Amino acid sequence: MKNKTLMLVPFIIFAVLCVFLLKGLFGNPKEIETGRLGQTMPAFNLPDLMDENKRWTDKDLLGDVYLLNVWGTWCPTCLIELPYLTKLRGQGVKIIGLYYEQNYDPDFGDSFDLAALQREVKGMLSRTGDPYQFNILDLNRTLALDLGVSGAPEHFLVDKNGKIILHHTGDINERVWRAKFAPKLLELK
Repeated sequence: MKNKTLMLVPFIIFAVLCVFLLKGLFGNPKEIETGRLGQTMPAFNLPDLMDENKRWTDKDLLGDVYLLNVWGTWCPTCLIELPYLTKLRGQGVKIIGLYYEQNYDPDFGDSFDLAALQREVKGMLSRTGDPYQFNILDLNRTLALDLGVSGAPEHFLVDKNGKIILHHTGDINERVWRAKFAPKLLELK
């Protein structure tokens, strides 16, 4: 009896491995599950990128449907998508920037020059177009970590109640907008 049970162990391990591999084979690698879908935006209190005296909270964003764009000047894909996002802003899409500073980590003794970053951001947005209502500076990546951000660009479509409706990793272009965001935006209006 004991030998028969031991003989089943390799089969059970093989079956579990097959289920795991099949799930990965038929899943969409571009769709990253986020634990925040359907939940409200995490609470935050962060400064404005361009006005260090101004602070933004999750409560400030309630009442409007908006697209939260995680981006940085260091991100080449962000540079490519800025003109398209600017076009969307021209069509009435409210876009909030969440500036994700990749190169700063106080744990390694890094220093940070806000004025230099502001100049860099202004220069980039003047060349590409400025899609943002405003930019939130997430220097220590607290909000990004709460959202489960893995890099930039990432986008979160948020409804009037602060509920995250859609999460997209990668750039937004015409095809992505029409396939994923435009239908959801219509549902929300």
